[in-house]
Amino acid sequence: MVDWKNPPRLFIPGPVKVNEDVLQQLARPTLGHRGKEYAQLHGETTDMLKKIFFTDQNVFLSTSSASGIWEAAIRNCVGLDETVLATCCGAFSDKWATVAKNCGRNVDELKVEWGKPILPEMIDEKLATGKYAAITLVYNETSTGLTNPVGQISEMMKEKYPDVLVLVDAVSAMVALPLRFDDLGWDVVFASVQKAFAIPPGFAVALVSNRALEKSKNIPGRGYYFNFELWAKSAEKSQTLVTPSIPHVMALNYQCEKLLKEGMGNVWQRHKQMGEFVRAWAKEKFALFCDEKYASNTLTAVKNTRGINVAETINAIQQKHDTIFGNGYGKLKEETFRIAHMGDITLDELRELLSWIDDELAKVAGTAEI
Repeated sequence: MVDWKNPPRLFIPGPVKVNEDVLQQLARPTLGHRGKEYAQLHGETTDMLKKIFFTDQNVFLSTSSASGIWEAAIRNCVGLDETVLATCCGAFSDKWATVAKNCGRNVDELKVEWGKPILPEMIDEKLATGKYAAITLVYNETSTGLTNPVGQISEMMKEKYPDVLVLVDAVSAMVALPLRFDDLGWDVVFASVQKAFAIPPGFAVALVSNRALEKSKNIPGRGYYFNFELWAKSAEKSQTLVTPSIPHVMALNYQCEKLLKEGMGNVWQRHKQMGEFVRAWAKEKFALFCDEKYASNTLTAVKNTRGINVAETINAIQQKHDTIFGNGYGKLKEETFRIAHMGDITLDELRELLSWIDDELAKVAGTAEI
């Protein structure tokens, strides 16, 4: 049974650890979601998000996981007679391709081996056929700890394929990694708040370009809950289409204030420092799962070169220190393990966690010697 007075600290790739000051925001008295008080809260929050992501376009708040925006992006931006190119480099980019198919869209997959990046020339070769209306891309693949070269991809897209819509899952990237939405030329980008925003799960942020919004108006079968046109009409009144999770908006507002006070350049640099620290440890004790050139600054996937029992190690640290990190995802379970370094996690906390893993490694080594 979970000890709710002493819950485990989370260094899994999401949800990540949430600090007490953020939790307190979720406990504030609620508001009527059609009242002026909520409209003020909503407007302030979306205005701050526009500054955080360097955009003058549309910012929408969704009471859903980011997986809902997988579906929203497809249903609003890809017509039934159009084809989307789904780039697949891990579990979550693969799932998004499946969602697109389940939405009844024509989908071609550009697949690479897990741990390998999607490169601009790969996309270029596919788009040169003139077949595709949109592409799906994952900024940071949470299953493998890999960051795709999205800046290079965006430059290529803007130069050669400006009419192809770019739909980006930034779930474990948004806030922690550079994201200047308007400069990138993307059309939809989104994330859940339980990653680098360091808020409990159940809410998502979506950025939508003006051209994606305009296109959505002419695509049938968009549904209701995730309908961009209806979202935009509500957003004009600083409201959401459906009843929002107001506590989440309160926590998001609070975190946005902190991010802007710190400065986004400093936020990105802080995550880079944490990534470098964990990667240095991983290279010394094990190996990185993916090429370091593409290794993420929000989580590290460590290749289990020493053949340790990952599940037992995680359990031992949880029992002794009320702290957990992540096993490998899906087919990478036990072959890798994952350590998050995003949100409000600090370098000192990472030092502590890695020292505890070192202690368990020393015990395994000592047993082997006996």
